[in-house]
Amino acid sequence: QVQLVESGGGLVQAGGSLRLSCAASGRTFSSYTMSWFRQAPGKEREFVGRTSGTIPLTYYADSVKGRFTISRDNAKNTLYLQMNSLKPEDTAVYYCAAKDGWSSTRIVDYDYWGQGTQVTVSS
Repeated sequence: QVQLVESGGGLVQAGGSLRLSCAASGRTFSSYTMSWFRQAPGKEREFVGRTSGTIPLTYYADSVKGRFTISRDNAKNTLYLQMNSLKPEDTAVYYCAAKDGWSSTRIVDYDYWGQGTQVTVSS
């Protein structure tokens, strides 16, 4: 069982930055694929980016590529999302998610989810 707790959300002006954190329980954090998803009001949840387990390769949605960076600290069981050059369209609830095994961008493939943290970008 893995428990995930996000933090770091808030209100920021367009062009600003935020760093989200996702603290994970469990002894096998380093082997999990960890991802960030987001859900804007009235829209479906969408993939933001992921980092693989054993070899921490990253992959991003086109909408955030070059602005967002995912990293992980396996010693602290923590996943991060550094968000720069934020835009109003980045406003959403951001979720971290974990899965064992091969990497995926599909929501249905993820076994564990955090409760989400709100990010609001004002224009």
